[in-house]
Amino acid sequence: MSQHEKINYLEYAAFDLAATKAFFEKVFGWRFTDYGPEYTAFDNQGVEGGFYHAQLASLTEHGGALTVFYSDDLESTLAKVAANGGIINKPIFDFPGGRRFHFIEPSGNEFAVWGVAKE
Repeated sequence: MSQHEKINYLEYAAFDLAATKAFFEKVFGWRFTDYGPEYTAFDNQGVEGGFYHAQLASLTEHGGALTVFYSDDLESTLAKVAANGGIINKPIFDFPGGRRFHFIEPSGNEFAVWGVAKE
C-alpha cells in the first residue's frame, strides 16, 4: 500500500532487458510483468519498480544512487550473483554494522548486498 511521502517505486535504465530480467529472476527470484518491449516491472521485493530500455546505467562512481539488498548469507548471494553473469566490482568488505559487496548486473547498473558481520 502506498504511504504518504514514502518511497513508492524505483526505475532503472537497462540496455538489455532480457538479460537483466533473467539475472534478477535467477539470483533473487524476482518475477516481472512486461508492458511492451521497452518496459518491465517487478513487485513484491520490498519496493515495486521497473526497468526501461535505455543505453544508460547507474554507477556510484558517476553519482548514481545505490540500491542495497540484504542477505542472511553474503557469500552464498555473492556466488549466485557471479554465477549468473553479475560482475563483482567491490568484493566483500567490512563497514560499521556489517559487511557488503557491490556488483554490476548485465545492463551495467550497480547494486550492493549487505549482511551482518561474522562473529
